[in-house]
Amino acid sequence: MERISLDRDALAAVDSYVEYRRIVGEDDAGTLFTPEEYERYKKEVLPIRLQNRLFVSWTSPNGMDCKLVGPETLCFCRHRYKQHKTDFKEIPTKRPILLPCRARGCRCISYNYVPLNGTQPIRCRCKHYADDHDELAPNKCKRCATCAGFHSPFTCGCTEPTYTHAMIVETKAERLARGRSVGPDIPYAAMGGLTGFNALAEGYMRLDSSGIGAPSNAILDAPSTSMDHPFLRAYAPQVDAINAGQPTDDVHGLSRFAHLPTAEERDMAYFESQYQERLKLERAAKGQKKIPAMKGETSRPAKEPSKGPKKGKF
Repeated sequence: MERISLDRDALAAVDSYVEYRRIVGEDDAGTLFTPEEYERYKKEVLPIRLQNRLFVSWTSPNGMDCKLVGPETLCFCRHRYKQHKTDFKEIPTKRPILLPCRARGCRCISYNYVPLNGTQPIRCRCKHYADDHDELAPNKCKRCATCAGFHSPFTCGCTEPTYTHAMIVETKAERLARGRSVGPDIPYAAMGGLTGFNALAEGYMRLDSSGIGAPSNAILDAPSTSMDHPFLRAYAPQVDAINAGQPTDDVHGLSRFAHLPTAEERDMAYFESQYQERLKLERAAKGQKKIPAMKGETSRPAKEPSKGPKKGKF
């Protein structure tokens, strides 16, 4: 494997290009700005971007942000979020806010997230993929005439079907009013709903709804509700009793699971049973060696090899 090494100047150039690409995004149309154009772009765009950032999320009926859209997140039109219009000098007053695609030849009038089934696009009830449907609503299928519009029964990780989810494009004030985190103000293009590293995870996998990172003590100490994960609800009585300073001997919490083996113990028990089974088969093979039987005969044990003539008197 060939190892590539760069000197300090080359590393600085790579960092500068990455910073440039994260700030400019697709606004240069594939042609790098000159240093003068780059500085002028930052003076014009960055104040607007910091003030009028839009937060984009794909939300379930129960209010969970199942997907926080980022620059590389694909739209139904198969273009990424960063290829859509994301910067506004003045935020539109009409709702919902439309984010049209800027890719050449694309007719998408607003960003619309569609989940994946593993690495494949999900299927419509007409059995064709989302890629086979028109990007304009109601997203009719291009391969069959019976499809009235894209409608997928695919179930999200939040246990709700995809057609019950909704795209939300909101301002900073609107997101705060929903009780969601907005994260720090950053100058990068098309950040959408990303507010931290934790925001990259699916909604049901995040410990909190903010996406900003590790949950605060207020979230960890909050009482359990029906919206919590079943695993957390199983331990909730014990945790609530500890937070309240009550004795936990009579609480059906962790003690209910004390007799259950851990994952490591189950794994070790499985491998031990497989090892003992193999030893048993090897001992049986050594103690019961058989020779092939002649036609019409049953198998008979192998004879011990001759050890030479017995010693005796002549």
